[in-house]
Amino acid sequence: MEQKKEKIFKSGFVALIGRTNVGKSTLLNLLVGEKVAAIANKVQTTRTAIKGIVNRQNSQIIFIDTPGIHKPKTKLNETMVETAFGSIPDADLILFLIEATSESIGKGDRIILEKIKESGKKTILIINKIDLVKREKLLNLIEIYRREYDFEAVI
Repeated sequence: MEQKKEKIFKSGFVALIGRTNVGKSTLLNLLVGEKVAAIANKVQTTRTAIKGIVNRQNSQIIFIDTPGIHKPKTKLNETMVETAFGSIPDADLILFLIEATSESIGKGDRIILEKIKESGKKTILIINKIDLVKREKLLNLIEIYRREYDFEAVI
């Protein structure tokens, strides 16, 4: 008699973390396949955590677009940064977005990286705006970040 294999359904939370205007909402919209997050050149467009869900036959991925990490000057800004960092413990995977134009790990990215280190979560480093830099500079930036944390992948 032939046994039927039980299909295992998997689900998980993926948090998109990064500074303001690094491309988190744009990436969320691309991953989900439709516009679920507002996109603007204005900083702090995302003020709360926005969830986008991708359903597949045997899985579901809940992406969490977080407000950009910045130095808060108001209570609203403090709440936004707390919301972003608060998504880390709940995530099964973190997508850490940075800009390729960085020469090193800046102050804001350093703070984010320290929170990721504290959590010990699996993290993928995503380098955005690579069209703005030369290949050598990009490779140097990848090496700088790889020395700091054991990323699952660098994209």
